[in-house]
Amino acid sequence: MYFKTTKGNFVLRLFGKEAPLHTINMVTLAKTGFYNGLIFHRVVPGFVVQGGDPRGDGWGTGGIVLPDELNTVQYKEGIVGMPLAGKDTGGCQFFITLSPQPRLDYKYTVFGEVNQGMSVIEKLEIGDSIIKTIVIE
Repeated sequence: MYFKTTKGNFVLRLFGKEAPLHTINMVTLAKTGFYNGLIFHRVVPGFVVQGGDPRGDGWGTGGIVLPDELNTVQYKEGIVGMPLAGKDTGGCQFFITLSPQPRLDYKYTVFGEVNQGMSVIEKLEIGDSIIKTIVIE
């Protein structure tokens, strides 16, 4: 999946086998333009960048609630995960790790990784936005 942002472009490879519901959800949202114009509302240097929230404050779900799809993929740099407010509370948001985060392993669904553009992700700041997403089949 291709992301055009205010800081540049990056590409995610989604893990349909390991997290099919999360993958289908993100692809469906991207195809409808859901992410276009949304901001990265959370940036913790050395930890994660987080976006995809229609409210822009970390509490938006987009009306979607996904069950956890915990798997064996470990949180290294550039892994895409689903933030949670509790068990089975995934939705439309996503985070990308900026460094290995073993404390997240087996606690948050992993559903993708950065395939290109990690340097762009490392430059993202709070308030930077997603201009457009394109699903690459």
